[in-house]
Amino acid sequence: MHLIGQNNLFEPMVTLVVLLQLIIVLTMIFIGARVGGIGMGIYGMVGVFILVFIFGMRPGNIPIDVMLIIASVITATAALQAAGGLDYLVGLADKFLRKHPARITYYGPLTTWLFCLMAGTAHTSYSLLPIIAEIARSSKIRPERPMTVSTIAASLGITGSPMSAATAAVISTDLLGGQGIELKDIMLVCIPASFIAILVAAFVQNRVGKELDADPVYQQRVREGVIDPEAEKKALVRMVRNPNPRAKWSVLVFLTGVILVVLFGSIPSLRPSFEVNGTTESLSMPQTIEIVMMSMAALILIVGKSGVDKVVSGNIFGAGMNAMISIFGIAWMGDTFFNGNLEFFKSHIADVVSHYPFLFSVALFIMSIMLFSQAAAVRTLFPLAIGLGIQPLALVAMFPAVNGYFFVPNYPTEVAAINFDTTGTTRIGKYVLNHSFQLSGFITTFVSIGVGYLIISFLYG
Repeated sequence: MHLIGQNNLFEPMVTLVVLLQLIIVLTMIFIGARVGGIGMGIYGMVGVFILVFIFGMRPGNIPIDVMLIIASVITATAALQAAGGLDYLVGLADKFLRKHPARITYYGPLTTWLFCLMAGTAHTSYSLLPIIAEIARSSKIRPERPMTVSTIAASLGITGSPMSAATAAVISTDLLGGQGIELKDIMLVCIPASFIAILVAAFVQNRVGKELDADPVYQQRVREGVIDPEAEKKALVRMVRNPNPRAKWSVLVFLTGVILVVLFGSIPSLRPSFEVNGTTESLSMPQTIEIVMMSMAALILIVGKSGVDKVVSGNIFGAGMNAMISIFGIAWMGDTFFNGNLEFFKSHIADVVSHYPFLFSVALFIMSIMLFSQAAAVRTLFPLAIGLGIQPLALVAMFPAVNGYFFVPNYPTEVAAINFDTTGTTRIGKYVLNHSFQLSGFITTFVSIGVGYLIISFLYG
């Protein structure tokens, strides 16, 4: 944007051009979201084409580190799935949850959160949601209560997971990694913040709605014979049965990889260092994650005696590759737009953001609704936040704001939760936005950000 800063006479023209570019960016996001799958990446790249070839903007940074981390972590997680490791973990979770049916509204979400925290993807929740729904129903607990918090908890597990693409984006060298923020900082702030937020949401949600036997939708389904408890139980038994006796070894290998990533991220001195042009440079954290997790993927396949064909045919691998393509296009478009107009944004909103930095969390929330991806929201807006001078630790506290895609109930985990709850208590309201997930979503967002600010005040103040 060569017009910016030349003369006040050009200010209206500059504003008009930036507004037009913003409309194009939002239009590409909207179309990509409607198309779904890799559509986000494809139409994001169309936006890059328009910004570069028509408006003459310099291309932004390609999120290479994030894409490669997604590829390596998803490969390891998909290998774990192929080796039966996820089924093994689901079986353990099933046994634990059935021992405490009265506390399913608390333990169900926390178990889901822990799964997603370790795996780095919310898609692992698909295996747990039907179990949570069945336990709640058989215990005469309104399934909406644990199901909604569990669905939101799956997203919260991503913000703070050492395995997630979103965390990888935050600690990449061109974002907060270059501002002195390390993996241990993300985990120290976001993990306890999300844990407390889930407990608060579960406490509130446990008192929401009619009891199951008094719910009119449930009563109608019972009368119509739609609900068949025995058939549900048999289906769940088949689902959690683990046919691979070596699956537990694949789980141990995967957990070893997670532990190594956490150790290398928390203690940088453990990472190898090299002499480059007379200076000593340590192996970067993105490179560390890529090396460790791809190596673990190979070891998982060996100990689990599984083939690579099963890895690429699983739903986790497909979802991960969709995410990688989406981030490629959308994040590149966002980086091109915001960095190309950084001086414009500094001159118009820098004062407001510097005085009220928490308002940036609203922008993160809204962007995540449009992008349906935490990592894409981070890659799109964090460069702007850094350019505006927002403190890196404040951005860490605001990290959970990228979970705002619950607002519109069409994210896969929400759709799955609605379908798994055969009682009909987890549902979309008459006006679409008045759905079951709103309360838990907003509670966890507000509480996690608030607790995050408290943590950085105590630990880094």
